[in-house]
Amino acid sequence: MAGAGKTTTMRALRAAWIQEKGRGSVVGLAPPAAAAQALADDLGVACENTSKRLHEYDRGRTELRRGQLVIVDEATLADTVTLDRLTGIAAGAGAKILLVGDPHQLQSVDAGGAFALLVGRRADAPALNEIHRFANEWEKEASLALSRGDVQVISTYGRHKRIREGLTDEMVDAAYVAWRADCGAGRASILVTESARDVRALNERARAERLLLDGAVDHREVDLLDGCRASVGDVVITRQNDRRIRTMRGGWVKNGDRWLVTDIRRDGSVLVKRLDARGGRTVLPPEYVAEHVYLGYAVTAHRAQGVTVDTAHIVVTASTTRENLYVSMTRGRESNIAYVALDQPDDSHSTPETDDVTARTVLYGVLQHSGADLSATQTIEGECELHGGIDRLAAELETIAADAQHDRFVDLLSRSGLTTEQHAAVVESTAFGPLTAALRRAEAYHHDLERLLPRVIGRHGLDDADDIAAVLRYQVDKLAATPPRGCRLRPRLIAGLIPEPLGPMSAEDRQAIDQRKELIESRARALAEEAVASRRPWVRRLEPRSVGAGFDDAWLDAATTVAVYRDRYKIASNLLVGAAPTTTPSVQIVSACSQPYARS
Repeated sequence: MAGAGKTTTMRALRAAWIQEKGRGSVVGLAPPAAAAQALADDLGVACENTSKRLHEYDRGRTELRRGQLVIVDEATLADTVTLDRLTGIAAGAGAKILLVGDPHQLQSVDAGGAFALLVGRRADAPALNEIHRFANEWEKEASLALSRGDVQVISTYGRHKRIREGLTDEMVDAAYVAWRADCGAGRASILVTESARDVRALNERARAERLLLDGAVDHREVDLLDGCRASVGDVVITRQNDRRIRTMRGGWVKNGDRWLVTDIRRDGSVLVKRLDARGGRTVLPPEYVAEHVYLGYAVTAHRAQGVTVDTAHIVVTASTTRENLYVSMTRGRESNIAYVALDQPDDSHSTPETDDVTARTVLYGVLQHSGADLSATQTIEGECELHGGIDRLAAELETIAADAQHDRFVDLLSRSGLTTEQHAAVVESTAFGPLTAALRRAEAYHHDLERLLPRVIGRHGLDDADDIAAVLRYQVDKLAATPPRGCRLRPRLIAGLIPEPLGPMSAEDRQAIDQRKELIESRARALAEEAVASRRPWVRRLEPRSVGAGFDDAWLDAATTVAVYRDRYKIASNLLVGAAPTTTPSVQIVSACSQPYARS
């Protein structure tokens, strides 16, 4: 987890290992060269990036030995092939590999997902869950919720005034102004945006204001890769590893290093000073400057990972991924603010049904959309989950039922007191589907539809209704929310949630519905048993009543119903159904499920 004390823990491990195994027994690796250098600074041991290490190994210029500890930091950024090779080499030499990282952060640009797979599969994977980075206590738990994609955390950030909203240009401007103010006040601050266009625009604006405020008179400038220009006093970022360009302190130029321009020579070479605790100066040749140097005021989330500052200002759009948001919103110790653009819709994200786009709806879509690479195993499982999830099975069941019972309900409505014109309007209405779903629910609650529907139609005047089918659906839902008076039979609900389609239908349709019913109930019980065995946080909210060494049937039925609801509507929150409970779990679930089902 971000800010959980990873560096401190690795230092302690390094000291203990060297004390037992001797000097040279700890080797540090990281996929980015800049992360490898940071690891070397933190641990005080020689570290290298993974590509260079494998390159040297393939040429016989380096090896591992028995008893060595190989720490691979930022392991989420390592692709699967690299991790497989490193672990194979270590196993052959009798060395130990330690993968360190946050599975919720950004991943490799190549085929990845192995680190997250290992974390998810191994019950003994140690985790640092005590967050130390943030000055505010609430932000520690909020960062964990953000990593999980828990949409309830949006309200938390909103309550603490960490969310701004507006048009894209307004948000980019607001983020820049706040960042500039923090820098002017002496705070270490970072400005993050995902758009290459916005990164360039912000960098050019920052440079223009710097020149204006400094009153610079030195007109020597150099052209950079993205079409921008730099002069003395500008912050730049190098985007290519080059071991031939050495610094005065024995280092070399790395991808992702940020520098301050201190001089520009006549031949176009640039003198720079590294902007970190290591310092170090070097001369960037003209060819390198033209091909691999950008202005470095604003950065993307990938450049921000691993950075810790006082404040962070993040421009968020609908195309931002959960991982990018999590990384960006956990950089600042004192404050992390999201500036949410409302005018950049993204069809690949899911958002709640709403006509008004707000910061909440955009962030909801962002948290629902993971951009992480999946391993081959996870991809296969994801496909099985897609086709075997309760949401998919329930949708198939309801589609089959709607088709199988269409003629039945059309006939029933024709005999229930509607005029010919009203009947035609109901059947042609877009609310006809939800109305038939309400009738199926009523029948599952043991209502006699031959009596119920005429009673509903006769009780309410329909002449002035804009949509008769919608009015009928509403009235049927109200009457059918509970069994008829005096009925003591349990509702016919599949897994305690989904009304079972009853009444006459073809043998083929009945078989198809029964098959899906069996699959839903089987998955529901498996989900409930897994949640209980894993002690999921939401399970504890059910206040289990133990009977001997286990649980009674009524409690397990309630847990199963909650598990079904969470799986069907993809609830990730630790709360039972994604909202603060206001009543007993069983009542809350019934009331919470009724409205989403009516829209199905």
